Amino acid sequence: MPSLFRRHASILLIGAIGLLAALLLWRRDGGGAVLRALLHAWELFLFIAPSLVAGLMLAAALRQLVSPGALGRWMGAESGWFGLMVATFAGALTPGGPMAAFPLVLVLAGAGADRGALVAYILSWALNGFQKLLVYEMPLLGPDFAIMRTILTLPMPMLAGFVARRLPIAWEPPK
Repeated sequence: MPSLFRRHASILLIGAIGLLAALLLWRRDGGGAVLRALLHAWELFLFIAPSLVAGLMLAAALRQLVSPGALGRWMGAESGWFGLMVATFAGALTPGGPMAAFPLVLVLAGAGADRGALVAYILSWALNGFQKLLVYEMPLLGPDFAIMRTILTLPMPMLAGFVARRLPIAWEPPK
Protein backbone atom coordinates (compact mmCIF):
# COMPACT_ATOMS: atom_id res chain seq x y z
CA MET A 1 0.00 0.00 0.00
CA PRO A 2 2.76 2.57 0.74
CA SER A 3 4.33 2.04 -2.72
CA LEU A 4 0.89 2.44 -4.32
CA PHE A 5 0.37 5.71 -2.43
CA ARG A 6 3.86 6.93 -3.33
CA ARG A 7 3.36 6.08 -6.99
CA HIS A 8 0.01 7.87 -7.18
CA ALA A 9 0.58 10.55 -4.53
CA SER A 10 0.39 13.40 -7.02
CA ILE A 11 -2.93 12.17 -8.42
CA LEU A 12 -4.34 11.79 -4.91
CA LEU A 13 -3.09 15.24 -3.89
CA ILE A 14 -4.48 16.93 -6.99
CA GLY A 15 -7.77 15.06 -6.51
CA ALA A 16 -8.00 16.19 -2.88
CA ILE A 17 -7.28 19.80 -3.85
CA GLY A 18 -9.87 19.60 -6.65
CA LEU A 19 -12.47 18.16 -4.27
CA LEU A 20 -11.76 20.89 -1.71
CA ALA A 21 -12.04 23.56 -4.42
CA ALA A 22 -15.35 22.06 -5.61
CA LEU A 23 -16.70 22.06 -2.05
CA LEU A 24 -15.67 25.68 -1.53
CA LEU A 25 -17.17 26.66 -4.88
CA TRP A 26 -20.40 24.82 -4.07
CA ARG A 27 -20.58 26.55 -0.69
CA ARG A 28 -19.96 29.98 -2.20
CA ASP A 29 -21.84 29.81 -5.54
CA GLY A 30 -23.96 26.65 -5.45
CA GLY A 31 -24.19 23.47 -7.49
CA GLY A 32 -24.56 25.24 -10.84
CA ALA A 33 -21.08 26.72 -10.51
CA VAL A 34 -19.64 23.28 -9.74
CA LEU A 35 -21.35 21.85 -12.82
CA ARG A 36 -19.96 24.68 -14.98
CA ALA A 37 -16.49 23.99 -13.56
CA LEU A 38 -16.84 20.29 -14.36
CA LEU A 39 -17.95 21.15 -17.90
CA HIS A 40 -14.93 23.41 -18.33
CA ALA A 41 -12.68 20.62 -17.00
CA TRP A 42 -14.19 18.21 -19.55
CA GLU A 43 -13.60 20.70 -22.38
CA LEU A 44 -10.00 21.15 -21.24
CA PHE A 45 -9.54 17.37 -21.17
CA LEU A 46 -10.87 17.09 -24.73
CA PHE A 47 -8.48 19.85 -25.81
CA ILE A 48 -5.45 18.16 -24.21
CA ALA A 49 -6.29 14.52 -25.03
CA PRO A 50 -5.07 14.52 -28.67
CA SER A 51 -1.67 15.88 -27.63
CA LEU A 52 -1.40 13.36 -24.84
CA VAL A 53 -2.34 10.44 -27.11
CA ALA A 54 0.13 11.61 -29.79
CA GLY A 55 2.90 11.94 -27.20
CA LEU A 56 2.21 8.48 -25.82
CA MET A 57 2.15 6.99 -29.32
CA LEU A 58 5.45 8.69 -30.15
CA ALA A 59 6.98 7.36 -26.93
CA ALA A 60 5.69 3.83 -27.59
CA ALA A 61 7.02 3.87 -31.16
CA LEU A 62 10.40 5.14 -29.98
CA ARG A 63 10.52 2.37 -27.40
CA GLN A 64 10.11 -0.21 -30.17
CA LEU A 65 12.54 1.47 -32.57
CA VAL A 66 15.49 2.08 -30.26
CA SER A 67 17.35 -0.84 -28.76
CA PRO A 68 18.22 -0.44 -25.06
CA GLY A 69 21.89 -1.20 -25.68
CA ALA A 70 22.25 1.50 -28.31
CA LEU A 71 20.58 4.13 -26.18
CA GLY A 72 22.69 3.15 -23.18
CA ARG A 73 25.84 3.79 -25.24
CA TRP A 74 24.54 7.14 -26.45
CA MET A 75 22.94 8.47 -23.24
CA GLY A 76 23.91 6.09 -20.44
CA ALA A 77 26.05 6.77 -17.39
CA GLU A 78 29.24 5.83 -19.25
CA SER A 79 28.54 8.14 -22.20
CA GLY A 80 30.18 11.12 -20.46
CA TRP A 81 29.83 14.59 -21.92
CA PHE A 82 28.88 13.09 -25.29
CA GLY A 83 25.71 11.62 -23.76
CA LEU A 84 24.84 14.95 -22.19
CA MET A 85 25.30 16.68 -25.55
CA VAL A 86 23.10 14.10 -27.29
CA ALA A 87 20.40 14.56 -24.62
CA THR A 88 20.66 18.35 -24.90
CA PHE A 89 20.33 18.20 -28.69
CA ALA A 90 17.40 15.76 -28.51
CA GLY A 91 15.60 17.87 -25.91
CA ALA A 92 15.97 21.02 -27.99
CA LEU A 93 14.53 19.25 -31.04
CA THR A 94 11.57 17.64 -29.25
CA PRO A 95 8.38 19.27 -30.49
CA GLY A 96 5.27 19.83 -28.46
CA GLY A 97 4.50 20.38 -24.85
CA PRO A 98 4.89 18.23 -21.77
CA MET A 99 2.52 15.64 -23.24
CA ALA A 100 5.23 14.79 -25.76
CA ALA A 101 8.38 15.38 -23.71
CA PHE A 102 7.61 13.52 -20.48
CA PRO A 103 6.46 10.24 -22.05
CA LEU A 104 9.70 10.35 -24.07
CA VAL A 105 11.67 10.80 -20.85
CA LEU A 106 10.07 7.64 -19.47
CA VAL A 107 11.01 5.74 -22.62
CA LEU A 108 14.57 7.07 -22.53
CA ALA A 109 14.87 6.09 -18.86
CA GLY A 110 13.61 2.59 -19.56
CA ALA A 111 15.95 2.18 -22.53
CA GLY A 112 19.14 2.98 -20.62
CA ALA A 113 19.52 6.75 -20.39
CA ASP A 114 20.90 7.77 -17.01
CA ARG A 115 19.53 10.51 -14.78
CA GLY A 116 22.10 13.05 -15.96
CA ALA A 117 20.99 12.62 -19.57
CA LEU A 118 17.34 12.80 -18.54
CA VAL A 119 17.92 16.05 -16.64
CA ALA A 120 19.80 17.47 -19.63
CA TYR A 121 16.99 16.40 -21.98
CA ILE A 122 14.18 17.97 -19.93
CA LEU A 123 16.10 21.16 -19.21
CA SER A 124 17.06 21.54 -22.86
CA TRP A 125 13.45 20.93 -23.93
CA ALA A 126 12.30 23.62 -21.49
CA LEU A 127 15.05 26.18 -22.16
CA ASN A 128 16.10 25.66 -25.74
CA GLY A 129 13.12 24.19 -27.57
CA PHE A 130 13.60 24.89 -31.26
CA GLN A 131 9.91 25.46 -31.94
CA LYS A 132 9.70 28.00 -29.10
CA LEU A 133 12.66 29.83 -30.57
CA LEU A 134 11.06 30.03 -34.02
CA VAL A 135 7.43 30.62 -33.02
CA TYR A 136 7.78 32.97 -30.06
CA GLU A 137 11.23 34.38 -29.42
CA MET A 138 12.40 35.41 -32.86
CA PRO A 139 9.13 37.04 -33.97
CA LEU A 140 8.37 38.72 -30.65
CA LEU A 141 11.80 39.58 -29.26
CA GLY A 142 13.89 39.67 -32.43
CA PRO A 143 16.69 37.47 -33.71
CA ASP A 144 19.45 39.23 -31.75
CA PHE A 145 17.80 38.56 -28.42
CA ALA A 146 16.85 35.00 -29.38
CA ILE A 147 20.39 34.14 -30.44
CA MET A 148 21.90 35.74 -27.33
CA ARG A 149 19.50 33.89 -25.02
CA THR A 150 20.11 30.58 -26.79
CA ILE A 151 23.90 30.95 -26.60
CA LEU A 152 23.67 31.72 -22.88
CA THR A 153 21.36 28.84 -22.03
CA LEU A 154 22.84 26.20 -24.35
CA PRO A 155 25.41 24.82 -21.87
CA MET A 156 23.03 24.82 -18.88
CA PRO A 157 21.37 21.44 -19.60
CA MET A 158 24.77 19.76 -19.90
CA LEU A 159 25.98 21.32 -16.66
CA ALA A 160 22.78 20.30 -14.86
CA GLY A 161 23.13 16.76 -16.22
CA PHE A 162 26.74 16.64 -15.02
CA VAL A 163 25.65 17.72 -11.52
CA ALA A 164 22.73 15.26 -11.54
CA ARG A 165 25.15 12.39 -12.23
CA ARG A 166 27.14 13.31 -9.14
CA LEU A 167 24.35 13.92 -6.65
CA PRO A 168 24.22 11.18 -4.00
CA ILE A 169 20.50 10.57 -4.52
CA ALA A 170 19.31 7.05 -5.25
CA TRP A 171 16.95 7.00 -8.22
CA GLU A 172 15.48 4.19 -10.23
CA PRO A 173 13.41 4.78 -13.38
CA PRO A 174 9.77 3.77 -12.99
CA LYS A 175 8.85 0.39 -14.42
